[in-house]
Amino acid sequence: MSTLERFLSYSEVADLLGITKGGLGNLKLPEPDAMVGRARGWRSETIEAWNAARPGKGGRPRKSRPPIQ
Repeated sequence: MSTLERFLSYSEVADLLGITKGGLGNLKLPEPDAMVGRARGWRSETIEAWNAARPGKGGRPRKSRPPIQ
């Protein structure tokens, strides 16, 4: 008997990372592990390894502000 392999959808990847699908669109995801038509799928291990290897949140550092007096 064969076993089915489970892949995460785009929505499930967003849920796993704790962000919205819109926020996920701002990230450069790894290549999908599977394609069915135009639908992409990732192994959870692929996403977890990719997320662990990503650099910090990035963006410009905030300017320090003088204390309010």
